[in-house]
Amino acid sequence: MAADAATFDLIEQDGERVLAVKGDWTVDTIRALDESLRALAERIGPGAAVDVTALGALDVAGAYLIDRTVRGGSPCGNLDTPIALRGTHHAAARLLAAARRSAQPCETAPARRLGILDLVETAGRGVDNVAREAVLTLSFFGETLSTVAKVIARPKKIRWTSVVAVMEHAGLNALPIIATLSFFVGMVVAYIGARTLQDFGATVFTVDLIGIAVMREFGVVICTVLLAGRTGSAFTAEIGSMKMRQEIDAMRVMGLDPMEALVAPRVFAMMVMTPLLTFAAVIAGLLGGVVACATYLDISPAMFFARIQEAVPAQHFWVGMMKSPAFALVISVVGCRHGLAVGGDVASLGKRVTTSVVQAIFLIVMLDALFALWFLEIDL
Repeated sequence: MAADAATFDLIEQDGERVLAVKGDWTVDTIRALDESLRALAERIGPGAAVDVTALGALDVAGAYLIDRTVRGGSPCGNLDTPIALRGTHHAAARLLAAARRSAQPCETAPARRLGILDLVETAGRGVDNVAREAVLTLSFFGETLSTVAKVIARPKKIRWTSVVAVMEHAGLNALPIIATLSFFVGMVVAYIGARTLQDFGATVFTVDLIGIAVMREFGVVICTVLLAGRTGSAFTAEIGSMKMRQEIDAMRVMGLDPMEALVAPRVFAMMVMTPLLTFAAVIAGLLGGVVACATYLDISPAMFFARIQEAVPAQHFWVGMMKSPAFALVISVVGCRHGLAVGGDVASLGKRVTTSVVQAIFLIVMLDALFALWFLEIDL
């Protein structure tokens, strides 16, 4: 049966404007009315009634077009004004109400406020956000420790293939950049120390400075900061992309725990690889100091390492190595937490990756300061 052509007419009676619609208003019949209804909407203004006495078939597209017209053509305005109907129709009231509900209100730009109270409010919101983030991170940290403990108690649940793969991609492949950067950091420390100590006639203590600084602080900090930027962000991006593709939900449906399948292998891999990479960073930093001392102070490599063995206690090396597992746990926990918190869009993924890197580096530096105070108190 052929559809009746969609037509309309604007009637003004006693100061009231009524849009009389006739025929079938469906997606197949209204395409020719769009421009004429836009022009009519500018004249009709909001608040017009709709006469549906002669209305035939109606679908969502036709209801949207009618609703947009009686709202004055505004895509997001006058949403609170009820639709006044004239006549009866079996579906008009329901479909027009649905079209009105689907319209989104216009977003208004917030007023710019520069008062003291607004500044205090902004600072308070920032503190509240930091507190919430701290609670969520600590909660995920506890869940991670619980999962790791359960997996260790049942070794058969450890996914060794995933652990080894993460050790290679996230750990071993980071060795070149960590060693290179640590080498140049060792050279910089050597040059700065030599220039400063030379004024006091104590250039031989440059070796002591390099050994203590690299083994105790710079080796582990440079290594873990690079891992936070490289590996932590990779954890967030990998898990976040799985979250966006609903692979995490699919794993739960299949009875797999994402904490055991995704988080635990990354924690194990980082706990193994970070101390090894820290050791490599320490060796590279010392080699950078050797090159600087040989070229600037005429201290031979043999004399350099003899002085290191004689004047730098081994406790400084072990202090640096002791901190690496804690920093590895921070990197893996923060990276995985933000990956699992990714929403359904790319903007959320980018935001979480950035937050993951910043938060991991902040926690590494803060923990390093706390470790320094603690070791100072126990005279280590």
